[in-house]
Amino acid sequence: MTGTIALQGGGPFSANDDLDRRLLHEAGAERVVVLPTADAFEQPATLIAASMSWAERLGVDVEALMVLQRHDAEDLGAADVVRGARAVYLVGDSSMHLRSTLKDTAVFAAIGEVVAGGGLVAAVGESAAALCDPMFDQRGGAFTLGLGLVGGLSIVPEAESWSVERRKRTLSLADTPFVELPTGAALLRSSGGWELVGAPTVHGALPAV
Repeated sequence: MTGTIALQGGGPFSANDDLDRRLLHEAGAERVVVLPTADAFEQPATLIAASMSWAERLGVDVEALMVLQRHDAEDLGAADVVRGARAVYLVGDSSMHLRSTLKDTAVFAAIGEVVAGGGLVAAVGESAAALCDPMFDQRGGAFTLGLGLVGGLSIVPEAESWSVERRKRTLSLADTPFVELPTGAALLRSSGGWELVGAPTVHGALPAV
């Protein structure tokens, strides 16, 4: 069985309630594991607090898993928590930190097992960018190595905030399909193929599922 990967443009726990409600229902998830890894150097507690309010609105339970550094991601107990979930959400604003923390770790392997087992893995904003390979590099608008849970595709999160010049630069550097995802938009991948939610802009052909 294969589950769903949801790449959301932005607005973690605020801009995607209708979609989140649908995805959690489809996954049969009553408990959501939240990883604020990409906000390790910002305010991960703020994201966790937002997730609690979100969970109350959607009628699910949240388990915050504070995988903030690489040694946390190598912890087998943390990996077991992820593996036992029907839904995992990755949130936070540093794609580079998320990549360096999770790459080739026990927790990242467990995330892959959630999808393989028919569950839901959702990532929002820069965390969504990091799940792709190549990964959009938020430092300069180019592309770099990503985590590769979704291969052959990049996403540009929070695309509504981009200047015309930055968008042109990224278009000129792209050598792979990529999708501009504004806040409130999403790209879903499941065994049934791709689904566009909201108003994303697709450049190139999406890879085969």
